[in-house]
Amino acid sequence: MKHIAVAVDGPAGAGKSSVSKAVAKDLGYTYIDTGAMYRAAALFAIENGIDIRNDRAELISRLDEIKIALKNENGAQRVYLNGKDVSERIRQADVSVGSSDIAVIPEVRVKLVALQREMAKTADVIMDGRDICTHVLPDAQVKIFLTASVDARAKRRYDEIREKGEECDFEKIKADIEYRDKNDSSRAVSPLKKADDAILLDTTELDFGQVTEKMKELIRNVL
Repeated sequence: MKHIAVAVDGPAGAGKSSVSKAVAKDLGYTYIDTGAMYRAAALFAIENGIDIRNDRAELISRLDEIKIALKNENGAQRVYLNGKDVSERIRQADVSVGSSDIAVIPEVRVKLVALQREMAKTADVIMDGRDICTHVLPDAQVKIFLTASVDARAKRRYDEIREKGEECDFEKIKADIEYRDKNDSSRAVSPLKKADDAILLDTTELDFGQVTEKMKELIRNVL
């Protein structure tokens, strides 16, 4: 039996992960956070003192040392890097920027895309990232491009950090998002772009609940 695949692409901070996770739970699908996988790879580089932008050779030579696992525990997805739970650490700012830098490296993408495709063969999945519709799962039954304005994405991230009781700077967050947008859309390998057959979902004026319901509606309509 062929499993159902829902592919969700979009820029940094568009809410892909949180929305896809909620929709997967409601529909009984398996959620696969590909961004977390790139974040984990970036964290490996950071923890091992590898300069992602200027020392690709060392990173590439050590790719076989990177073991990433996604596990569902108590209703939540946890991310493991070489056996260590890094679910919270990979959401910090240095890893966010590093994940965008590491995603432009072809050898890293080959390794992680192969793993992502294997995951999609085992269950009905919702997979989100930057090139899921265009490259990772081009034959997905449902393709959605989730986006929002830069200001809206920065404000959501700002609010999320402040709710955790942490200090942050809105302009710095916005600059990081703009940097990641440019990096992701201009990279030579599998750049961020809307697939021709993907449905555009702009969430600038929508709240979380509205986006979740809209995505479920789009999935049901296609299937």
